[in-house]
Amino acid sequence: MQFKPAVTALVSAVALATLLSGCKKEEASAPAAQAPQVGVVTLQPQAFTLTTELPGRTTAYRVAEVRPQVNGIILKRLFKEGSEVKQGQQLYQIDPAVYEANLANAQADLQATRSLADRYKQLIDEQAVSRQEYDDANAKRLQAEASLKSAQIDLRYTKVMAPISGRIGRSAVTEGALVNNGQTNAMATIQQLDPIYVDVTQSTAELLKLRRDLESGQLQKAGDNAASVQLVLEDGSLFKQEGRLEFSEVAVDETTGSVTLRAIFANPDHTLLPGMFVHARLKAGVNANAILAPQQGVTRDLKGAPTALVVGKDNKVELRQLKANRTLGSDWLIEEGLNPGDRLITEGLQYVRPGVEVKVSDATNVKKPGSPEQGNAAPADAKAE
Repeated sequence: MQFKPAVTALVSAVALATLLSGCKKEEASAPAAQAPQVGVVTLQPQAFTLTTELPGRTTAYRVAEVRPQVNGIILKRLFKEGSEVKQGQQLYQIDPAVYEANLANAQADLQATRSLADRYKQLIDEQAVSRQEYDDANAKRLQAEASLKSAQIDLRYTKVMAPISGRIGRSAVTEGALVNNGQTNAMATIQQLDPIYVDVTQSTAELLKLRRDLESGQLQKAGDNAASVQLVLEDGSLFKQEGRLEFSEVAVDETTGSVTLRAIFANPDHTLLPGMFVHARLKAGVNANAILAPQQGVTRDLKGAPTALVVGKDNKVELRQLKANRTLGSDWLIEEGLNPGDRLITEGLQYVRPGVEVKVSDATNVKKPGSPEQGNAAPADAKAE
């Protein structure tokens, strides 16, 4: 009976050792944690036509304000407001009575002075009149001819003609109104709408960056069509006529820090009207080795900077800081941070972190480059963010 406690202790020790041995065997037999599965896209360089979308407004190709060149009462308005008029078409008729009388008076004066000058010319050879008298008579004849011409011009100006062809707006005067030569208010305004100008503004920062990229060779000129422009209307539709860039303003607007670019568009249907707000897409250059990354693989950190996870050596995840300012459809145009051949993670991002080893497979949530949905030849969709 004295040895029972010792036997009990020995049995407890053996049981504990057996239990610990079983736990170790279970731990040894437990399978290792599996690496997470991710879907990747292998990035390849491709040609990309860089376009810039700029806001602007339409401006009439030519504008003419119709004003009277003589004084008088309006007798008739000879056009329909809002209609098309031709250059030289009569628009108004001013009362010509006074100017017809002035013309008749000028004709009579010219006839009298011409007869006197002709008579003196015959008499001067006979020395019946002095040379001075003949010169005075001839000068009066010339003055009468000038007065007649002036009277004819004034009478012609009673017919107010269209100075240009285009669409005429509303009339500011009606029959019976008194108009005066040199008045500040226009009687009507004519605007030529075909072709039509589109004035857009571009910041000097974007202009300088584009020039640096072209000079460094990062971008190549877009070729003979580099000056072509497409127009997006206010409702989002694309204007069917393609325009061309005319010129760039030589001075910078001090208040906005931008320059004005002017494009010209054919407008046969008069779809574009002066003052419309539009967006112009300009072809800037071609990047022959552009890296386009699917938007599914680009996220932003707490500071708002774009980042991406790629599968590096030994199938371990790496974090990349990106520089991306433009989009093309569902892709980002990457300026810095990703290289050709990089395996960009687009699936399983929520299960991985930098440094973790992963299993790699082709992504199923991204269309392959060149597919119609993604469109690797859709540079017109690229725009500044």
